Amino acid sequence: MTVVALGRTPRQTDLLRSTVDYCADRVAADSIYGILHRECFALFPDEMFADLFTDIGRRSVPPMIVAVVMVLQRVEGLSDREAVDRFAFDARWKYAAGGLDFDYPGFVHTVLVDMRARLARSPRPDRIFQVVLDVARQAGLVGRRRVLDSTPIYDAVATMDTITLIRSAIRGLLAAAGADLAAVLRGAIRSGDDYAGTAKPHIDWDDREAREALVDSRARDGFAMLALLAGCELERGVDQAACLVATVLGQDLTDDDGVFRIARRVAADRVISTVDPQARHGHKTNARGFDGYKGHIAIDPDTEVITATEVTPGNSGDAEVAEDLLTDILPSEAEAEAEAEAE
Repeated sequence: MTVVALGRTPRQTDLLRSTVDYCADRVAADSIYGILHRECFALFPDEMFADLFTDIGRRSVPPMIVAVVMVLQRVEGLSDREAVDRFAFDARWKYAAGGLDFDYPGFVHTVLVDMRARLARSPRPDRIFQVVLDVARQAGLVGRRRVLDSTPIYDAVATMDTITLIRSAIRGLLAAAGADLAAVLRGAIRSGDDYAGTAKPHIDWDDREAREALVDSRARDGFAMLALLAGCELERGVDQAACLVATVLGQDLTDDDGVFRIARRVAADRVISTVDPQARHGHKTNARGFDGYKGHIAIDPDTEVITATEVTPGNSGDAEVAEDLLTDILPSEAEAEAEAEAE
């Protein structure tokens, strides 16, 4: 990640160029723009994001400004590019970000991408959401009732077939291993495959025996490498790559007669891509399948304020995360025990 220092939002504006005088009589005080204008420095102070940046390096776009843009982006349902365009050309957005000057410089859409990445890696990735939710609670917009829903989140990676999964996982293991270990692992290869490219080996794909020989030989390469690593103390990256090889070999294959073949079944928790090993094949309905994840939300049905969110692999059931989505209204374990004792 780029070394960037914390930027600071300007508190003073130019009287002749400020958006304040222009917008004050044109923007409703109870609109999202008016509320953010009054409260943005209290809601999203730059210091709230200090842990995301370093003490040296070029200054970032002030995080308070980025947070305001991210909130307005969600309110208006905009893409990253559309959101930064609004900030550059819509005076209401600069007014909402503390009353910035008309000519306050804009920024590229990748700033939003970078901020989300920094938040995701931090101990408090949902801090902007939590601030907005706390304000909604203080305003009396969050009651005790909840509606739960989920939606597919489609993965951008392609679903891999068995031979592609095996070769890709082995290639990942060789890449994760250092030069010396990779040389040892390559010594276990008996198929003649160098595992250098992503293209499938050239065989007659209409020939069943050729297909079975291909699967068997690559599976044996993988198992031979895992046998060499058994009992060894491995670095984290190598260990993860080896576990992925073991997973893809174990989920799709059978060796009832001593030959590894593709099993005539689908594993319950099947890895569908080595690029994103957490993605899964799921079904929103019996007729509609998808590859990726599920996004789960809890909503106050009266105000439509989202109170909680979760993301799970695509094959997860909605009920699995229901308790996590309702923690704010369910009694804690201590409260439940106290109620039980009182009864």
